[in-house]
Amino acid sequence: TIIEFSDYECPFCAKFYFETLPQLEKEYISTGKVKLVYRDFPLGFHQNAQKASEATEVARELGGNEKFWEMHDKIFENQDAITVSDLVKYAGEIGIDKTKFKEILDSGKYEDEVLQDLSDGQQAGVQGTPSFFINGKMLVGAQPFEAFKQVIEEELKG
Repeated sequence: TIIEFSDYECPFCAKFYFETLPQLEKEYISTGKVKLVYRDFPLGFHQNAQKASEATEVARELGGNEKFWEMHDKIFENQDAITVSDLVKYAGEIGIDKTKFKEILDSGKYEDEVLQDLSDGQQAGVQGTPSFFINGKMLVGAQPFEAFKQVIEEELKG
């Protein structure tokens, strides 16, 4: 299991999303060898990261895990445009009722859940994003695929 602590506004998190995640997906996640768990770690100096994190949770509520990941992808692919109005637009693009989405997002329903992820990450030693735990072994930063592969292969043997 890979637990990723990430921030939707972090350029290094986007680098991981674009450069490393596709290879992990292909070799390990889609083959069922590895499970990826996304946890929110919105950094205080990123003004849109908290609401972006909440938006993925609203997407999950309204459309299940598939919509969570679709919103996750939309946000990383449009990282420079993630204001609340952008997030509402993306909800519509992935087939979620924009009115319901905005209502839930504006309510702050998922604020505490996102902050709990942040707190859990801090307690686990996360100081920046992205940070990963592969079966509990910490890997920090937008590491290349090979760095993940090395730890994953060791864990799969173990």
